[in-house]
Amino acid sequence: MNLNSYTYRLWRDFQTESCSRMRNKYVILIICIVALVIIEKENNIISRVSDKLTHRQTQQTPGLPSFFNGSSLDDSEMSINSTQLVDPYQAGHKHILLLATTRTGSSFVGEFFNQLGTNMFYLFEPLWHVERTLSQDTGIPNSNISSIAYRDVLLSLFLCDFSLLESFISPPPLEHVTPALFRRESSMALCEEQVCTPVQKNIFERYHCRMRRCGPLNFTLASQSCLRKKHRAIKTVRVRQLDSLRLLLEDPRLDIKVIHLVRDPRAVLASRMVAFSSKYQTWKSWAANGEVPIDDEEVKRLQGNCNQIRESAELGLSQPDWLENRYMLVRYEDIARYPMQKAAEMYRFTGIPFTSQAREWIIRNTHASEVASGVYSTQKNSSEQVEKWRFSIPFKLAQVVQEVCGPTMELFGYRFVDSEETLVNKSISLLEEKQFNLSYVTDFNS
Repeated sequence: MNLNSYTYRLWRDFQTESCSRMRNKYVILIICIVALVIIEKENNIISRVSDKLTHRQTQQTPGLPSFFNGSSLDDSEMSINSTQLVDPYQAGHKHILLLATTRTGSSFVGEFFNQLGTNMFYLFEPLWHVERTLSQDTGIPNSNISSIAYRDVLLSLFLCDFSLLESFISPPPLEHVTPALFRRESSMALCEEQVCTPVQKNIFERYHCRMRRCGPLNFTLASQSCLRKKHRAIKTVRVRQLDSLRLLLEDPRLDIKVIHLVRDPRAVLASRMVAFSSKYQTWKSWAANGEVPIDDEEVKRLQGNCNQIRESAELGLSQPDWLENRYMLVRYEDIARYPMQKAAEMYRFTGIPFTSQAREWIIRNTHASEVASGVYSTQKNSSEQVEKWRFSIPFKLAQVVQEVCGPTMELFGYRFVDSEETLVNKSISLLEEKQFNLSYVTDFNS
């Protein structure tokens, strides 16, 4: 299946999903008018993406088996190819999807699985390339289009097929080799000896492996390594709505477990103002100079993000048929306070043995020094991280978050503050003791 076919199917899926939602709300005449406008707009967007991806495809050199050439997302094609290589579900393979948003501790929690050992194939933010390409071609990615693309790329990666991801990487991989994979060094599997190619002196690789010296990433070797592993895990902060992944969860070739990581939105804002300082100048200005206009677009964006997180959590906790025993909600604050217990619960949920190697990493990296605990570090003095934000965010900004994210905070058990004194008083806990996944907690403590 080539990229033109994929982009057409992306457009078709978007139109099908959009029309089914509108059918119950509007009369047929209005649907037709609106649909024509949407079709024209989205077709232009998809055409631009298709042109760019087709141009990339012509630059790539063929030579691999069909499983590695072009997109394998057509149901018949992927079914044949993946069945010939391995039947993940029957073989006891587990697929873990760690969903989060930025500054919720997802890099740290992702390491719980990355450090499992030789049986884990872990990928760190592969959807970064998809988001970047769609943003370059269309401005801000349309949420419906991007969610379908995210779903399709996740499916192909869980089946160890990197060909669709390659289409979103810039510059395009040559003969399935690239020095440009985002945060390659954050995946132990992509830096192991079997995947490590000779160093090429004239090629700069920003995200180079640290555990050993390697050349550019060869996706053929990566795919072969992935197929040898029993379990696969992907960490992403790009997926906004859980319901967009339904087809992925229902795919019979996969045994997916979703771990949804959340954090106090006040802490998230405080952390983003430090980590993404240039993007949060408006918030920093409000913190320094005066009142926050509640109807400002920045505030509305924060509210929208909170609503999406809450809606996804409510869906997951309701356990519909397609998510039954496949969804787990975890608060970062609980992981930071009880890292070993929460890691054991997550492993029990996934059905993967909790190895001594993973345990040792958690012990070493939850008692890190102040020097090691940088903005992007996966080494944390974890108990200290829980309360740190309370001393960096002004009370007036905390109030704004409470106003627009109140329902989300209530669902997750985050207590409100009514004064600056309460905010900075560490003797007052802002975290309710709350259990979201009783079966796994009970099993662990029994």
